[in-house]
Amino acid sequence: MSDPPAESPDARCSPLAVLGPGLVTGASDDDPSGIATYAQAGALFGFGLTWTLLLTYPLMSAVQTISARIGRTTGLGIAANLRRRYPVPLVHGLIALVITANVINLGADLGAMAEATTLLGVTMPRWVAVAFFAVVCLGAQIFCNYARYVAVLKWLTLSLLFYFAALAAVEVDWGALARSFVLPHMELSRSFLTMVVGVLGTTISPYLFFWQATLEVEQTREDPELEPLRRAPWEAASALGRIKVDTLVGMAFSNLVALAIMVTTAATLHAGGITKIDTAAQAAEALRPIAGQFAFVVFAAGIIGTGFLSVPVLASSAAYALGETRDWPVGVSKKVAQAKRFYATIAAATVVGALVNVLPVAPMQALVWAAVLNGIVAVPVMTMLMALATSRRVMGRFRISTPLAVGGWAATVVMGAASIGLLLSTLGLVI
Repeated sequence: MSDPPAESPDARCSPLAVLGPGLVTGASDDDPSGIATYAQAGALFGFGLTWTLLLTYPLMSAVQTISARIGRTTGLGIAANLRRRYPVPLVHGLIALVITANVINLGADLGAMAEATTLLGVTMPRWVAVAFFAVVCLGAQIFCNYARYVAVLKWLTLSLLFYFAALAAVEVDWGALARSFVLPHMELSRSFLTMVVGVLGTTISPYLFFWQATLEVEQTREDPELEPLRRAPWEAASALGRIKVDTLVGMAFSNLVALAIMVTTAATLHAGGITKIDTAAQAAEALRPIAGQFAFVVFAAGIIGTGFLSVPVLASSAAYALGETRDWPVGVSKKVAQAKRFYATIAAATVVGALVNVLPVAPMQALVWAAVLNGIVAVPVMTMLMALATSRRVMGRFRISTPLAVGGWAATVVMGAASIGLLLSTLGLVI
């Protein structure tokens, strides 16, 4: 038996290379669905819901770190681990819900990208724009090799800088914003609870758990010097340190972008009396007379840029979830011939998502309700995730620490409470 390497490959990463799965996952969280939800929250409640982003940062950091550690430790994605531990019908049911939420989300994102294209002056039928974006996103996943594919995703995270530019172009009452953090706004109303669950659901989404874990697995498979930690425990210190930094930075970036969007729409749309947004186009278009042409253009362009990042992530995470559950060969590092059913699932998710746009549903409402569905589905998935992460049988000596477990369970409880509140509201038990 050969001696273990003196230095883990994780430790030899450059500072920029350290930012990988966590950064891409955090950035993909701010997809057009997220943008719509944060914009709606800002327009409807002003600065009243900015406190939710202070809450979500530590919670989503804990859950995403746990997801990444499961993938890096076991060498298997979330769905594969669930299949090995829980009854097959239960796992299939949860995965079906996750895939449903992904497809709705993906379709709404494609629709938002098409509307943003029209806003920017590109004249074409909406269905043509949806089909164009679907084909481009699908082609990138099928024809790009793994290294190029991941590099493209990293570069696409820069599209989120558009929202910092939009924020810089508007006037903000920074004193009122600071007070909203210190004295959080709370109310028991259907619209408020729906919006809170929407923000939580788009920030702490099931597809992000599956995606970050599988990226860790793919990264380990692609590098011949890396092994799952259960087989190569000497890699643990550098690998877990890299995951911590990558995830904390990625989730911070995600939450800061979300805050920029919410503050921008609060300072403009809400302040201008515009509290209802029905389409993605309206969110950007409403900024034009209030915040000026520059804010309008960067807001609309950001929708397209983030869509190019999120649509492949949503389709791929659905394919990983289904493929691992069915024990298929999976992975964007594989050729199409090596993982036909995996790539067929990516194609099917993209096509069905595109067809969602023919339904008579307002794009903005589809975006917000996709986030709400994610919030409800997340609770059972997170519960099972925590059971995996704290199991010695699954994680061996790399079971998560008590502080990280507390953070993960806290996130699960918060999501559960928000979902129960929404259910009570829907049943008319809360006005």
